[in-house]
Amino acid sequence: MNKQNLWFLTLFSLILVLGIYYVTMPNELFLSKENKKSVTKKEDIKVAVKESNTLEAMRVSKEEERKEKISSLQKELTKEGKNTEEKNEYYEQLKYLNELQGKEENLEKKIKEKYNLDCFIKIDKENISSICISEKHDNKIANNIMRLIQEECQNKMYITVKFENK
Repeated sequence: MNKQNLWFLTLFSLILVLGIYYVTMPNELFLSKENKKSVTKKEDIKVAVKESNTLEAMRVSKEEERKEKISSLQKELTKEGKNTEEKNEYYEQLKYLNELQGKEENLEKKIKEKYNLDCFIKIDKENISSICISEKHDNKIANNIMRLIQEECQNKMYITVKFENK
């Protein structure tokens, strides 16, 4: 394991532990005596956590998949005996993966800003999958999201939009 992966795992573990600690803390610790009248029900909090868990689980899965791909490309790039052409190809693939991540994050941000929907975007070659969290499954919004995504892409893409309930 290299230092960067070790730091990532250490920080991720710390954030995970703190997140679990924060979620399991009693609400009374966060509220002052004046605000005790506006106590939220525990059921409300659980629902909010479940909503983000679906998208977060997909993001973590995608990130792990990409980390493995990046790690293998970096190993190939640093192997001795590789010619310049092969190293350039590995470098271009690494660059492409970084650009892909940026595009996905940008599209998620634009959909959030324009339609106020939390979503998950995954780009795979000519396919773009979008999963949006929404109570309403509206074809008009789906078409608008598809147009928004296609406007951001240079080539013709096959775009799918799926809605999941809150």
